[in-house]
Amino acid sequence: MSALKPHMFLQPDGWAPAKGYSNGVMAEGKMVFTGGLVGWNAQQEWEHDDMVAQFRQTLENIVAVLASAGAKPEHLVRLTWYITDKQEYNDNLRAFGAAYRDVIGRHFPAMAVVQVVSLMEDKAKIEIEATAVIPNE
Repeated sequence: MSALKPHMFLQPDGWAPAKGYSNGVMAEGKMVFTGGLVGWNAQQEWEHDDMVAQFRQTLENIVAVLASAGAKPEHLVRLTWYITDKQEYNDNLRAFGAAYRDVIGRHFPAMAVVQVVSLMEDKAKIEIEATAVIPNE
């Protein structure tokens, strides 16, 4: 693991490469865990109703929480997404990808996306839990 790539992305021999995520990540260092974050602003006010805009805000919220621990987006090792509408997600894959790259960059940790019936915040269409590892110096 180098300063440019703080974690090792796991790619088993013979497996087709994952697209937009990693199958696994190995990391050493201080661990940072977020709660399930949603797409409202810092004052817990909703500015967006559509899933893509909520997704962008959720990622920005994750980056803010990471920063408070001294972590950066490239320290992410796992994201678990909970979405309320699989069709809306699938219909907007390009927009999701663009928002992700704008906020996180081209760093693709292990990820899972799960459709749920609803989330605790009625206006929320997406909630994401994040895990990051700040490498040992």
